[in-house]
Amino acid sequence: MTGPEHTDVTPRRKGLTRRQRRGLARGTQYAVFAAAVTALAVAADWGRLRNQFAQADIARQMFPDVITLALKNTVLYTLSGFVFGLVLGMVIALMRLSSVGPYRWLASVYIEIFRGLPALLIFIFVGVAVPLAFPGTEIPGGTYGKVALALGLVSAAYMAETIRAGIQAVPKGQLEAARSLGFSPARAMVSVIVPQAFRIILPPLTNELVLLFKDSSLVLFLGVTLQERELSKLGRDLASQTANSTPILVAGLCYLLVTVPLSLVVRRMESKAQEAVR
Repeated sequence: MTGPEHTDVTPRRKGLTRRQRRGLARGTQYAVFAAAVTALAVAADWGRLRNQFAQADIARQMFPDVITLALKNTVLYTLSGFVFGLVLGMVIALMRLSSVGPYRWLASVYIEIFRGLPALLIFIFVGVAVPLAFPGTEIPGGTYGKVALALGLVSAAYMAETIRAGIQAVPKGQLEAARSLGFSPARAMVSVIVPQAFRIILPPLTNELVLLFKDSSLVLFLGVTLQERELSKLGRDLASQTANSTPILVAGLCYLLVTVPLSLVVRRMESKAQEAVR
């Protein structure tokens, strides 16, 4: 007979669970981030930064002009460009969806050109090429009209694709139901499809408004008077006069005063849209 069998009763060492590994990795990332921020804070020369960017007396001199003039002009430039771009973008989007071949080709060429060119070149084109091509012709509205045209031409290419995607996202049954009620194709598109499409594309359109608000700084390449300056131009001019960067910081904060609330609105609308889908 053989002796009694010996069993291995030594417990196995268990490794970390998946949840523990995730927690350890997250903790490591937080520690590395905190160490990097601390190192930057210790290495930075806060005295020189404060002297160059945070002169309270220079900042006070900018008010109220920075609000009543520069910020107002920036908002007007943005809204005019957005309205023009939205109208033109709607036309181009419908052309892209048209059954007429030349309309689709023309819309596609427009979108590819104006999405591919930098906005700066469009501003230069509007400010220089248009007067040369049409001598004696003035763009209505002066600088405001030029900015609306330049921003509108750029934004229309992006908004056209957004609107087209929104129209195609509306179920086809909506169009069929409208036609069965006696609606013509044009009336069904305007009265039924487009309103539903705009509810879908409202967040990306608001995001385009934020981008236009920042692109309005390119107005300085058109040549503006003192009363037509926007935030970026005012900040640069005052920074040159005072040999200090505080005006640029104040101008940047004014941009954030508008863009941050708009970004929050976009995220809120996107969250509501996701909840509606669920």
